[in-house]
Amino acid sequence: MTFTVTAYKDTRSGFGDGLLELGQHNNKVVALCADLTGSLKMDAFAKEFPERFFQTGIAEANMMGIAAGLATGGFIPYTGTFANFSTGRVYDQIRQSIAYSGKNVKICASHAGVTLGEDGATHQILEDIGLMKILPGMTVIVPADYNQTKAATLAIAEWDGPVYLRFGRPKWPVFTPADQQFVIGKADVLTVGKHLTIVATGHLVWNALQAAQQLESKGISAEVINIHTIKPLDAEAVLASVRKTGCLVTAEEHQRAGGLGESIAALLALHYPAPMEMVAVNDRFGQSGTPEELLKEYGLDVPDIVEASLRALKRKG
Repeated sequence: MTFTVTAYKDTRSGFGDGLLELGQHNNKVVALCADLTGSLKMDAFAKEFPERFFQTGIAEANMMGIAAGLATGGFIPYTGTFANFSTGRVYDQIRQSIAYSGKNVKICASHAGVTLGEDGATHQILEDIGLMKILPGMTVIVPADYNQTKAATLAIAEWDGPVYLRFGRPKWPVFTPADQQFVIGKADVLTVGKHLTIVATGHLVWNALQAAQQLESKGISAEVINIHTIKPLDAEAVLASVRKTGCLVTAEEHQRAGGLGESIAALLALHYPAPMEMVAVNDRFGQSGTPEELLKEYGLDVPDIVEASLRALKRKG
């Protein structure tokens, strides 16, 4: 079981490149940014389509209101800022002006999770998936690498309704196909296994694959599923896998409360109770450090997924 790393690229660049390509083929796509054009990799779109790019300044609430208005006028607005400012700072505007009326706004959020690194706790939002998935009608997408982020950016333009697209800052292994078809709500089964299911999202999909390799060396066959769409969740894929393996581990760069693991736990409780372990942040804020240091500190590294897998297998018996 091997996955080839073709490059190391930040997922935010996947968003920027996808947005530029969208602009070239769909004149309904417009972009708004809250004074972070370079950080969100929206420069190329802004340069090529200045009449379709709106720099709102550090006024994120206004940006969401403008985006809702543009959607009402038939445009497909993509908003861009850091994940903390895309959700926590503007939750009222998203709820009232976008989600409540089902506006076709794409909320695109970079610098999520602890892999943001040295900017520290004030910027490392770990609650955003929970904030967004609880809103009725909101689609929540967390792609795994550059290629998948670009594909997701393209795909959500064809999806009718509000979307939260979460991606990150660090250069990360690129291991999914460049020509992939991104299907919203359809999980990717990356490895087929019989002893254990590992479902992961975002940056931790790569860590899950590395953990599965280590488990394979111990004679343990792990099925790894990339849940790039947290809502709507591909319940069929998860349940089919757990019915086969009998136990499950979730892995995410988010608080344990409110994240992917919570959604999976609710699914299993309703349809197929099975031993389950969660690899996630356990009720803590972030702190300054390199991404690698913080993944270890918060129990999100490859050895943590391996250990959680062994616990789940022990509980299965």
